[in-house]
Amino acid sequence: MKPIHKLRRLWILLAFPVSFALTALAAHMNGFAEWYAGTVYPAISLAINHMTSHAQFSVGEIFVYFLVILLIISIVRLIVRIILRKGRRSYTAGKFFVNILCAASVLLMLFTVDCGINYYRVPFSQSCGLTVKPSKESELVQLCKSLAGDSDTLRKKVSVDRLSVMKLHTDGFSQNAEEARKCMDNLSRQYHMLSPGYSAPKPVLASKLMSECNITGIFFPYTFEANVNTDVPDYTIPFTMCHELSHLRGFMREDEANFIAYLACENSFDADFRYSGAASAFTYASNALYSADAPKANAVFSSLSSGVKKDLQANTDYWNNFKGPAAKASNSVNNRYLKANNQSDGVQSYGRMVDLLLALQRSKKNTK
Repeated sequence: MKPIHKLRRLWILLAFPVSFALTALAAHMNGFAEWYAGTVYPAISLAINHMTSHAQFSVGEIFVYFLVILLIISIVRLIVRIILRKGRRSYTAGKFFVNILCAASVLLMLFTVDCGINYYRVPFSQSCGLTVKPSKESELVQLCKSLAGDSDTLRKKVSVDRLSVMKLHTDGFSQNAEEARKCMDNLSRQYHMLSPGYSAPKPVLASKLMSECNITGIFFPYTFEANVNTDVPDYTIPFTMCHELSHLRGFMREDEANFIAYLACENSFDADFRYSGAASAFTYASNALYSADAPKANAVFSSLSSGVKKDLQANTDYWNNFKGPAAKASNSVNNRYLKANNQSDGVQSYGRMVDLLLALQRSKKNTK
């Protein structure tokens, strides 16, 4: 029986220090993360995304199911071996622990290479020439009114269901996913750092489970796929599609992915997408205004058309159904994940999209 410390697979554990070294390099060496995001990352992500795009389903989702099943089988096998091999219990348990560490080191290494370094790249605002700075409350009020007006105008151009709640005019997920892909590719003409050529987002089979965990979409870095929850209210889906496609293009910060999604939706020729972008952006801006001045936020909200109000209420009602332990645990894990990846304010980073919207608003004013 070979001692644990002499197992040949132990060299795989070197992936741990290599991952930490690459992360440290990205965090402390100016220009490394941006160089990586503009050269190495597109080559890797486009190649793997092209391969996984041939599958109509989410390869990443199936991969997760496979890992869960494999883990369960491995644990059962471990228990059986410990019971049967009385003289080798310590060795059996130690070998299992080493295997788990080896698998974890490989997954961490792949995560670092596939997306972790991108958390330290130059902010999108800097890349596209927007100046993010403290804003006056009057600017925030103006932004909310502008987005409210856009939402009202666009709401008249979308379809509704029997409850007068917005529904996507195409029933098939693939058509909307293709539109999202086109939106992002079109946006790359204006913002060159948004590389074109990636495939469309994919639906998640276990969308209801995602809702239980308060997740609307997820970028799976191991297969380079943008995955979308299809169980949520329709008006949020186009925005979510573009959000996840932003991650696929190497922009990992949540506030930036939200802002890029807004830009993509705003420039779409599809009314559903334009409405999704405007209504989603209004929600972020209105929440920020509510924190600063609740009466003014309520006044802007009251001015919304009944159609937009119905959609926002439908969204609130939907998520009220998912406030259990799974949602709390998921939010806690997500918060820690964001903080561990250069987003020190955790889930609050979602709100910083408003600063980018305000910067865009000032930019548009200056060009008039």
